[in-house]
Amino acid sequence: MNVELTRFRVKDGKSAVVDEWLAFLNGNMKDVLVTLEGEKMYVETIFREMLDGNEYLYWYSVQGEGGQEVETSTHWIDEKHMAFWKECIDPEFAPVDLTTAVIMIPESIKTNMK
Repeated sequence: MNVELTRFRVKDGKSAVVDEWLAFLNGNMKDVLVTLEGEKMYVETIFREMLDGNEYLYWYSVQGEGGQEVETSTHWIDEKHMAFWKECIDPEFAPVDLTTAVIMIPESIKTNMK
């Protein structure tokens, strides 16, 4: 199981497109959840922050081993998601993986994460 929290910087001037992106994900949640199953993604959460004049998106995820990579998916949701990604995420900024210090998942939940 992989538990991650990663920070990505948004390109300057793309906040309105990020609004559209997040609204797209929220508005198509039924289909989004279908794609998560193939990725063995148990939890995926996106956080948003303005810090020192820059906008960042943070991805928190709990994922099982051996799932499909979103980058290779042909599902229309994933293709649209990746198009938003390419338009909004700054490739000049190296993503920052925060260090996992403690993972607290009850055994009854872990048992169902296969």
